[in-house]
Amino acid sequence: MSIVVGIHFSGYKVPYDLVTKIMPLLPDCSTKWQLFGSAIVASIMWLTVIYTIRYTLKLLLMYKGWMYEARAKGARISVQTRVWLLLVRILSGWNKPKLYSFQGSLPKLPLPSLHDTLTRYMRSVRPLLDDDNYEKMQKLAEDFEKGIGVKLQRYLLLKSWWSSNYVSDWWEEYVYLRGRSPLMINSNFYGIDAILMNPTGKQAARAAAVIHSCLLYRRLVERQELEPILVQNCVPLCSWQYERIFNTSRIPGVETDRIVHWSDSNHIVVYHKGRYFKVIIYRGRILKAREIQIQIQQVLDDKSDPLPGEEKVAALTACDRTHWGQVRRNLFNKGPNKTSLDTIEKAAFVVVLDDYPYIYDPKDPNQLDKCGKDLLHGKGYDRWFDKSFTLCIANNGKVGFNAEHSW
Repeated sequence: MSIVVGIHFSGYKVPYDLVTKIMPLLPDCSTKWQLFGSAIVASIMWLTVIYTIRYTLKLLLMYKGWMYEARAKGARISVQTRVWLLLVRILSGWNKPKLYSFQGSLPKLPLPSLHDTLTRYMRSVRPLLDDDNYEKMQKLAEDFEKGIGVKLQRYLLLKSWWSSNYVSDWWEEYVYLRGRSPLMINSNFYGIDAILMNPTGKQAARAAAVIHSCLLYRRLVERQELEPILVQNCVPLCSWQYERIFNTSRIPGVETDRIVHWSDSNHIVVYHKGRYFKVIIYRGRILKAREIQIQIQQVLDDKSDPLPGEEKVAALTACDRTHWGQVRRNLFNKGPNKTSLDTIEKAAFVVVLDDYPYIYDPKDPNQLDKCGKDLLHGKGYDRWFDKSFTLCIANNGKVGFNAEHSW
């Protein structure tokens, strides 16, 4: 803006003399209104530059020739790819990009033709079908291509014009959220600790360290201090999935579920021996690992019995989704039940302190299988399968997680 103001009042014309052209539309030609007109022109010019860079970068990122360049030592890159690479780097800027810097510049997901889609489909099923069944499938594919497939392809084409990804929202809705099967073992997945590393055997210490690391990572995501993933240090990938790692829960419904993300959460929920505890992890700052460890140790030392219905309430999240949706609507819509459920669903994540070890023994592979089963489904009632992820810490300090798949 200062540049535009300086050029205008020095007597030079801003490109296309835009300030002078705007002045007749303003109440008078006083200095105040000239400054206002200069501000409008500066804003227009700034937005023009920003959107020009954004859409030029989007066009450049549609180029796929770089994928097929040789990467062996001494291999020569084509002139076309070199020019493309230079332009992408110039338009991407030389400063460290933020996590979502490239979201507005990512190209749309290309829509393949109906014929190409069916050709690839037939190629994929060929090893699975005998000759007779393959011929039947071929006939069905031809009928589809000449019939309803044309209409469906037209719908996809129309959607691809206004949507950055013609399939992602439908995929999430119809493949995941409308699925009525239980999440446990059918959808959720698990991750396991580094089997040859054992930082500590103290459950409270390991839990606190992992929780603290997760909170630091959440802060990086919220502040966009993580760099986006760049293929070949140049081509950005979509970073949208980071947004729903924390403070997220899948809410059951009778016909379809919803994924709900809260902007912030200052607590986690800890499950131990059938009891749920709300643990504060933020008081004006992220609590230090030792401060979290003190709270975790208090949970482990607590000898109280579970309240009626408390121990196995998470089994509802392992139920058929329609049944769980009906139960939630009828029994968790008010009072202490609703308050307790809100506390769990709005937590940053859930932590389970198991009262048994996760064991890896090279001489007994079944131990590792058992560990995987414990993380995948536990006892069926000690994992909150609706949360974006549940940290699981064994009593020997080993760690794993169970994650909801749709987000």
